[in-house]
Amino acid sequence: MSAADTGADRSLGQLVASATAEMSALVHDEIALAKAELRQDAKRAGIGSAAFMVAGALALFALPVLSFAAAYGIHNLGLGLAWSFLIVGGAFLVLAGLLALIAMAKIKKIKKPEKSINSARETAAVLQNAKPHPRIETKDHPVLESVTRSSV
Repeated sequence: MSAADTGADRSLGQLVASATAEMSALVHDEIALAKAELRQDAKRAGIGSAAFMVAGALALFALPVLSFAAAYGIHNLGLGLAWSFLIVGGAFLVLAGLLALIAMAKIKKIKKPEKSINSARETAAVLQNAKPHPRIETKDHPVLESVTRSSV
């Protein structure tokens, strides 16, 4: 490596500018990588959700067919056709009732997010007691007077 490659004869400003440019390029590359990964994951999620929707639709279409098959299967055991359909319909109602009871039991177990509420209350109490930091006037501070402010 030559002395120019190691940065030995570069000024401090050139080194800072180079470091800033390289850091900016690194951040842009990281953002591009994150976008690519998210795009790939979004595509997978879309395909997966579409597959779930098709599976649900097929299961929904299969339910009446299986219900008829069950009713006709019971009818072949010697029971009347109307009674067979009533038995299948009643079985569906019993299953729906059991699922509703399970759902109600799970919903009743839901509690308030006590930790989050307490944390928010503590934060609010701390912020109510906080006093704003007084600004130092530039005319009172010799270092701040020498700093030029940009208009942008």
